[in-house]
Order: sequence, then structure tokens, then C-alpha cells
Amino acid sequence: MRKVKSEDAQSYVVQPLPDIRTRAQLEAASDDAIIAEAKEILAKRVRRGQALTSPDTVKDYLLLQYSNREAELFGCIFLTNQHEVIVVEELFYGTIDGASVYPREVLKRALQLNAAAVTFFHNHPSGATEPSEADLRMTQTLKTALKVVEIRVLDHIIIGAADRRPLSFAERGLI
Repeated sequence: MRKVKSEDAQSYVVQPLPDIRTRAQLEAASDDAIIAEAKEILAKRVRRGQALTSPDTVKDYLLLQYSNREAELFGCIFLTNQHEVIVVEELFYGTIDGASVYPREVLKRALQLNAAAVTFFHNHPSGATEPSEADLRMTQTLKTALKVVEIRVLDHIIIGAADRRPLSFAERGLI
């Protein structure tokens, strides 16, 4: 640090510019801080008692939470009759290319929580968001099982790579 003095100005301190490595580290830290803040903001929008009125909010939340997972997982957002969040839960875990989902356990948990509606989600570690035939069959099986006890399936969202938008079955007309 050095002081610079001008005849017409007060003294002021000049800080040397950080070297390139330090600047890159600062940018990375700044990016991490922005991502952390975004996660906090979205978590406030997808929390207990908060009504889910926008599929985009749900997709953004899920993208930030699950796009970087190395293994497939299946979860559920359990909702009240007014689509207020009861809880977001990860229910089943798998490997890099699949997870076993048990409709009985999903139904049991929905009844325990007294859910009136649900939104399913799972990630594809490969980064792709297109649903497989197994994804379509499983969603239909879950929908049929939950319909018996009058629990609505609002959506099933597939999360892929962070640079791709999650796929919504409802927006695609698959629910």
C-alpha cells in the first residue's frame, strides 16, 4: 500500500490490484455466494406452509438442489389441499442410471403426512431430462395408486444438468 498526494486533493490510499489468480478466486467465491443466496431465496419459496403457485419456482428450487447429484434419487413434495408445502422429502436412492421406487411406500408416507396432493421429482445424473419409458410407467403407477385414496399428482419433474431446464410432466401433458 502506498500513499499518493496531489497538490489539489487530499491524501488517499491506493490498493494494488489483486493478481489474476486472486481475482479468479474472488470471482469463484462471489459465484458461490450468489448460488448460496439463490438457494436460500428458493428454499423460502418452497417451505412448509408456502403455497406452490408457480411450476418455475419448483423447477428452479429442484435444479439448484439436485442437478449435481452423482446418483439417481426420487423424492416428493407433499402438499395440502391448497397446494401448500407440507414437506419436501428424498424417498429413494439409486445408482448412476436408476432408483427403485416403491408405490406402497410413497402412498404410506403421503397418508402419514395427510397430503392432499404431491409433486414427484427425480434427477438424471447423465444430465438428460427426457423421461424414459420406465419413468412414464412409474409415474402412471404412482398416480393410479394415489388416486384410490384421493391424493392428486400435480407433476413429476426430472432434473438433469445444471445448464438444462428441468422437465415437467404436467407442462408436457404427461400427467
